[in-house]
Amino acid sequence: MVKELIINSTPNGVTIALLQDKQLVELNKEQINNSYAVGDIYMGRIKKIMPGLNATFVDVGYEKDAFLHYLDLGPQVQSLLKLTKIARSSNFDDTLLNNFKRESDIEKSGKISSVLTKNQLLPVQIAKEPISTKGPRLSSDLSFAGRFVVLVPFSDVISISKKIRSNTERVRLRKIIEGIKPKNFGVIIRTVSEHKGVAEIQKDILDLISKWEAFMAKMPVTEPSKRIFGEMGRASTILRDILNDDFTNIYVNEVAIFDEIKSYVHEISPDLEKIVKIYKGKEPIFEHFGIDKQIKAAFGRTVNLAGGAYLVVEHTEALHVIDVNSGNRTAIPENQEQNALQVNKEAAKEIARQLRLRDMGGIVVIDFIDLHKAPNRKELFDLLRSEMLLDRAKHTILPPSKFGLVQITRQRVRPEMNIITNEKCPSCNGTGEITASIILLDDIETNMNYILQEQAEKGITLNVHPYIEAYIKKGLFSIQVKWFIKYKQWIKVHAVASYSLTEYHFLNAKHEEIKL
Repeated sequence: MVKELIINSTPNGVTIALLQDKQLVELNKEQINNSYAVGDIYMGRIKKIMPGLNATFVDVGYEKDAFLHYLDLGPQVQSLLKLTKIARSSNFDDTLLNNFKRESDIEKSGKISSVLTKNQLLPVQIAKEPISTKGPRLSSDLSFAGRFVVLVPFSDVISISKKIRSNTERVRLRKIIEGIKPKNFGVIIRTVSEHKGVAEIQKDILDLISKWEAFMAKMPVTEPSKRIFGEMGRASTILRDILNDDFTNIYVNEVAIFDEIKSYVHEISPDLEKIVKIYKGKEPIFEHFGIDKQIKAAFGRTVNLAGGAYLVVEHTEALHVIDVNSGNRTAIPENQEQNALQVNKEAAKEIARQLRLRDMGGIVVIDFIDLHKAPNRKELFDLLRSEMLLDRAKHTILPPSKFGLVQITRQRVRPEMNIITNEKCPSCNGTGEITASIILLDDIETNMNYILQEQAEKGITLNVHPYIEAYIKKGLFSIQVKWFIKYKQWIKVHAVASYSLTEYHFLNAKHEEIKL
């Protein structure tokens, strides 16, 4: 399986596309100055204790107070409260907790009112980003994630990923961690640490200890409801979690992010540094790699499958519903069962991709085409489970119910990726009427006069619909040549397939859009 990461930087933020065998499987957006990302740690102030919910609302600076349930406090919350109080009231230099005496674990079935009080300060970590009308979901069971391990303060437990099945390897990893982990810190060994050497794992732990020390240095001086520690950017987070030898290319269209990504890859996997490349093409990076077209095809209410079948995806407040339809697929009447199985198998592969692509979370109900034979139902269920193994989000798949419905619960920690594929016509602005096409070139020339003569721009590019581009370049004595004679400079004309017929934009020499 060939994997590529395409990173598109724009003034509004960064969009990251993960391709597997040229097919788009994940799309992540990171806004500029994105706050309240999963993993960020804030100095929270307890606002309101809710005994009935056994939870509290916490001020972390968001427009709505964040939610912290008793079960998310973590067993060692008393130790965290003690450390916070000491660090903010005195010169505390025992950052590695060598001489720190931990408090007793809280009861699993206790009451939040017995642990927290109003206006108390407590470092909290974002467990779920703000979604819809809800504020962030918090945890005070702090953790610092690295490439191979996760560091957990106030613990001595060493946990190993269940996906590492070899007992020999589990024993080896446990011995490595026991020899290098600091006192009063627990470690979770991630799946990717399997067969890794001592030096790699030790370097990862040292990096995480540095993050803990940076957190400790900021904790005494951070104002209430402000961020203490920020998780790395989404691009680096994705690379940390999934980068392996299967990756062939990482393309970036912005120098600063290119340098950041290359530096990070060099740090975690020097052998793969050469796959990080800067994209210098003239057309937008997502258009060049065919990602824009895949986004438009994959994010609508109806998703077409290769064989003529299609999915209908509906979203409600409580759950997502996916209906599988055979469409215009022709079938031999006496072999309807086999035809239904084939359509369902195609749909299962696409549904697994859609869940990752849209980052759909919560409850998902899938209405497959009815299968009457139990072996066929089992084959479909096994296929869906195997396709979902590629999904990094925690999920549970239930076997088909008596009504033929398959239910999936999938972890939701970020807002769902929702892209509107039905665009408002930029020419008519939704009115159904457009400027007469006969005067389109007059409008273009009027704006061109303003840009070239009044603003004195040089090296501009005109982006238009492919039909308009062909018309402007038609013939030996084309309109483009006439412009060259008139303005004494060559006007580049570039076709953009995603534009409407009468849409056009001017770009300056730095390929930045000129606002008119």
